[in-house]
Amino acid sequence: MHTGNGHPHRSGHPGKHPAGSPKSGNGRAPYFPDFDEAPFLVIWETTQACALACKHCRAEAQPDRHPDELTTAEAKTMLEGIRRFGPIIFVFSGGDALERPDIVELTEFGTRLGLRMAITPATTPLCTRERLEELHAAGMSRLAVSLDGPNAAVHDEFRQVEGSFHHGLRILKAAREVGMSTQVNTVVARHNVNDFRVMADLLTELGIVFWEVFFLVPMGRARPEDVAGADAFERVFHHLYDLSKTVPFDIKATAAPQYARIVLQRKKAEMRKGTRDEASDILTDGAAHSLRDGIGRARGVNDGDGFLFVSHTGELFPSGFLPKAAGNVRTHDLVDVYRDSDLFVSLRDKNRLKGKCAVCEYRPVCSGSRARAFAVTGDPLEAEPYCAHVPGRWLEMVAAGEAQPVEEYFRERALAHGVPLPVTN
Repeated sequence: MHTGNGHPHRSGHPGKHPAGSPKSGNGRAPYFPDFDEAPFLVIWETTQACALACKHCRAEAQPDRHPDELTTAEAKTMLEGIRRFGPIIFVFSGGDALERPDIVELTEFGTRLGLRMAITPATTPLCTRERLEELHAAGMSRLAVSLDGPNAAVHDEFRQVEGSFHHGLRILKAAREVGMSTQVNTVVARHNVNDFRVMADLLTELGIVFWEVFFLVPMGRARPEDVAGADAFERVFHHLYDLSKTVPFDIKATAAPQYARIVLQRKKAEMRKGTRDEASDILTDGAAHSLRDGIGRARGVNDGDGFLFVSHTGELFPSGFLPKAAGNVRTHDLVDVYRDSDLFVSLRDKNRLKGKCAVCEYRPVCSGSRARAFAVTGDPLEAEPYCAHVPGRWLEMVAAGEAQPVEEYFRERALAHGVPLPVTN
């Protein structure tokens, strides 16, 4: 069998067992998809232009478009390249994708190719009902809006533009009315860790199908002191798991693969108590909600592992939160970069992880945020700095003098990279 780029179809890399097999050489759990061949989704940072000035902005968005952004013709060539992976999910992100006048044309082009199209516009007056109707007619399947608090006081302070929360609610309502399914993205930071029950009530009223909860990575405008901390992350994980059983939408934790550990631990505990019959899985309850529009979700997506990010100028990154380029669509074949570049291959090989992640019993289903490891230590293969779990093997190594205590280990590496890692949560 041959793929569209002329390469013979591969299951894993040379010298490895097929990815997903019980003896997979990349350390992946046997029930995970084969992300060596294709990502689950590709996100394109269409532009960095945006009318908002969000405190955490990964892109450090600017008021005006960059003169070196991909042209319409270059964007279409990129979409054709992405389609060689298969009919995968493609997301227009930003900045604000609606700052590009060709966004409807590109949506129609991607839809004709067979890609599953989605968009994350900024919550500004630029996202009108008329534009949403055009996007839906062009084939847009899902729209995602960022809401970072349950009310305008919390959200607008975070986004630093008055009225942003109101526009978010307006856009979600209009998108549903024109026929698009809707999603909300929320960033977990120190300011909103106690708002999630109220947020869930709001999102239930809004009729969304998917809640994507982003756990802050200290890059772009986000600072290390903005990160809630490992213990706070843990509390939010448990809260999200509890919510997943009752809310009428799917919940996914992004930049937090350690959430898979919480899901497994909770489901196993329920099976022991006799309150759950089915076998354990790392997906939370409610996953069927996100299948309604054909977008769906997948297990185990991580930076460079099921994920490819294209910048506004065409750089190819493992994710928007891990700005370490492996090529550029203007000079490289994006399929080859994803499948064969040293950076992407290393990120998909869990056997290359360092520190406590290397000896963690949950490594096959987790592996920690590679973006957060890079942001804190400068090494994307380092251990996850904001994970509360300490493997028993690591404790044994510390007792034997073979490893450092966790706080000492990360403090040393963070300071070496110039990042003051917060000690308290």
